[in-house]
Amino acid sequence: MKKNILFLTILTLVITVLAACGDGDESNAEKDSVSEVRIGYFPNMTHIATIIALEKGFYTEQLGEDIKITTSTFNDGSAFMEAMSTNSIDIGTVGPTPALNTFVKNPEHEIIAGAVNGGAVLVVGKDSGINSVEDLKGKKVAVPTFGSTQDVGLMKSLQDAGLTANSTGNADVTTIKQAPADTAALMLKGEIEAAATQEPWGVNIETNGNAKLLLDASEFAWGSDSTNTVVAARKAFTSNNPELTKKALIAHKQAVDFINENPEEAIQLFLDHVKGLTGKELSKDEVTKAFARLTPTTDVKEEILKEMATISKEAGYISTDNIDGLVNLSYLEEALK
Repeated sequence: MKKNILFLTILTLVITVLAACGDGDESNAEKDSVSEVRIGYFPNMTHIATIIALEKGFYTEQLGEDIKITTSTFNDGSAFMEAMSTNSIDIGTVGPTPALNTFVKNPEHEIIAGAVNGGAVLVVGKDSGINSVEDLKGKKVAVPTFGSTQDVGLMKSLQDAGLTANSTGNADVTTIKQAPADTAALMLKGEIEAAATQEPWGVNIETNGNAKLLLDASEFAWGSDSTNTVVAARKAFTSNNPELTKKALIAHKQAVDFINENPEEAIQLFLDHVKGLTGKELSKDEVTKAFARLTPTTDVKEEILKEMATISKEAGYISTDNIDGLVNLSYLEEALK
């Protein structure tokens, strides 16, 4: 009797193990089974890595002809993150602050690589009488959107000068939400005295808004090391498609390397891409000047992201600055191998 019980027990264990193995195989078979990858980005210089990866065919080369690649463009990080949160895009480039602000409320995505460091500036009207950050007290400063990376970067620069900022008018500096493409006109009208923005709009405002640089990319916020743009992806996409995620990051790295090795060609591809999207032709001289203010990279400055989170919390954009789990560089590490 005891032998029969022992036999049945062993048999049950064997069946359980085999079943578990079978489930694992089935689960693995489901991984990397998507037929489409949806990529989001902005038609900005700080998103040049994604643009070059598309223009040079690096995504197609790495993901394979069987994977359909669809793209969506956005004008601000809030719209990008809403699209990612509602399962409209899988992966793409966005500012780190919108990514961390959304993560605190809905941790369904992760930052998996860097894309651009620097590339943001603070410009002021030439006739504004502003010659230092301290001179911004009592002034109005345009930002692309509240809670954007440039908005938080402005707060960092103001904090370093002992100043505060908000949109309600009860701080040292008043921030105004304004689309970068329209900020030069606002500057000319005298409705704002300064603007914190990403490239190529900084150069655009200088050229067309009678403005000058107050803080260049090496001085604004955290300087040239400022993480301005990152690669973000839905966790449901990365966890279920680890190989595709790795391949997408290989394509991203190819684009970063191409830009750094072939800047003139990269600039022309960027110009052609934006013209194809918008029908508008950007000035090559302006874009070339803007390009010199940023560094395409795959690196992520996690310590800077944590400081961004703290400033966002202090500004009331998020309830906590705990962003543990937001950055996951394991796929990038595999891609770089």
